Amino acid sequence: MHAVRHGMTTRQIAARRGISADAVKFHVANALAKLGLDSRADLRRWPGIPADSRLGQTRRKGSDPMPEDVRLGEIGQIARPVADVRKAEAWYRDVLGLPHLYTFGDLAFFDCGGVRLFLTAEPAASEPSILYFRVPDIQAAHAALTARGVHFRGAPHLIHKHEDGVEEWMAFFDDVDGHPLALMSQVGPSS
Repeated sequence: MHAVRHGMTTRQIAARRGISADAVKFHVANALAKLGLDSRADLRRWPGIPADSRLGQTRRKGSDPMPEDVRLGEIGQIARPVADVRKAEAWYRDVLGLPHLYTFGDLAFFDCGGVRLFLTAEPAASEPSILYFRVPDIQAAHAALTARGVHFRGAPHLIHKHEDGVEEWMAFFDDVDGHPLALMSQVGPSS
């Protein structure tokens, strides 16, 4: 479900999970049925938050009403397509000397003075780099921007859980030319 919400194809999910495409289709169909949704597109727009996520726990405790003056924060991450993630990881780390944060599958992350550089395998870049804007409350920012007419490609969704319990949440939307931008939020363990 998370992979579909992140925009992965059946083939990509099957390869990452080491299962057949038919198995992926079966599991996606079950998720759609349980959620009462009709299609993968509906799943991408589904605003549900997993109950066991940090964001879900925060929402259950109650939150402030949606602020009227939601503002985008500083840029938190920039995506850069590369032909070979392992080769690029070594080059950015060993040649440029950027601090390597972590690698997760075919994704590598570096620190660029507080802005994350996100390397992803894409043989030919058809769209410009994605600007990721940090927001403290991704659900409120999503709702406020949607109300302003911003077209989101899907609902905010969990991208990754770090070993320390911090969760990465993102939501992708289009700029005026139809190029992607993103909101990003980190939700930490409850104090």
